[in-house]
Amino acid sequence: MDKMDILVIGGGGREHAIVHALSKSPRAGRIYCAPSNAGINMIAEGVGLAVSDFEGICDFLDTHPNIKLTVVAPDNPLADGLVNELEARGHRAFGPRAEAAIIEASKKFAKELMKNNNIPTAAYEAFSDCGPAVEYLKKTAYPVVVKADGLAYGKGVTICSSFAEAKKAAEEILLDNIFGNKNPSVVIEEFLEGREVSVLAFTDGKTIKAMPPSQDHKRAYDGDRGPNTGGMGAFSPSPYYTKEMGEWAMKHIFLPTVRAMSEMGRKFKGVIYFGLMMCKDGIKVLEYNSRFGDPETQAVLPLLKTDLLDIMEAVIDERLDEIDIEWSGETAVTVVYASGGYPGSYEKGKEVAIGDVGGCFVYHAGTAIKDGKLVTSGGRVLAVTAKGKDIPDAREKAYAALKNIRIDGGFYRTDIGLK
Repeated sequence: MDKMDILVIGGGGREHAIVHALSKSPRAGRIYCAPSNAGINMIAEGVGLAVSDFEGICDFLDTHPNIKLTVVAPDNPLADGLVNELEARGHRAFGPRAEAAIIEASKKFAKELMKNNNIPTAAYEAFSDCGPAVEYLKKTAYPVVVKADGLAYGKGVTICSSFAEAKKAAEEILLDNIFGNKNPSVVIEEFLEGREVSVLAFTDGKTIKAMPPSQDHKRAYDGDRGPNTGGMGAFSPSPYYTKEMGEWAMKHIFLPTVRAMSEMGRKFKGVIYFGLMMCKDGIKVLEYNSRFGDPETQAVLPLLKTDLLDIMEAVIDERLDEIDIEWSGETAVTVVYASGGYPGSYEKGKEVAIGDVGGCFVYHAGTAIKDGKLVTSGGRVLAVTAKGKDIPDAREKAYAALKNIRIDGGFYRTDIGLK
């Protein structure tokens, strides 16, 4: 069996989960990761290249001809066209091209796509000028959701209970441009009530294969309090998302979305993430992402039985319909251990001690080696994933493992999976 070397772009917990899953493939040779982290480096070779260094990445591939697949995992390089650049340089890549990744990079684009294709979502208005946005906010019903149009590292959504809160959120996006977008604009949506569920799916632009549904926990603290984060934990599958709901969503949301993208000349090939709200009047789309979610990936991929490398190659070759994707049938719970102060300012270089975690897996997100010691290098440091027969079983194992991990000044939620 011919083995192939693989390059994974990214250096967080999601990328650790992808590298770990790919390493199980009998066809995987050496795995490289750019820029990687201390945990990934235990099973892959770290490459000192930033995800934004397209030229450096392509040059690295040119000098490593045994690398036959590059997996682009983070949102920014996808939106900025790394897959386009790789393909133009003759390299095989997994992930959507920039013209398809816009489904995440512009919330305005995504909302217009849904509106034009009768895909159920919250009512909305979009603004690029602050004056009209504030006037609209004076007349709207509360609570209301204010979203930055572009990429915002999972922190561009504010649920506002008053005009004052909404005005502040809109001004930060449009006037202060806190997310540094080239042409800042804002989407103001009606607030939807219900239970959230995330459905990641493989697609080759024609066929869609949904992964087990998961639920993320965005707020920093127990009881869904505190600021929004990139995600403090997840569980999969969600017991609240039934088979019938999945069939309905496939017919009315997933397939229409992928078809619409293809009809617009924006064929989506890779992983598409559907953020859904199960409302009293049916399932509605909250958002799309153009890649594996984080930390949902750390809860979903451990349940995958089929070779991930085979799936990725089938997506690239547009033969996903030929692959039968199997899942273990277990439940996974993932709990994120974060730096003190996250998602605000936090100190780096805090020592990390990992003891006996039993049968759990520890995905590294923001870790590095300094003076021979494992230390923090990011806001979300680790994610502990446990598998069990159900959520309570997996929860018990994950939290037992967390008792044997210590990050100086760090914290984690104690209620992941209880919602």
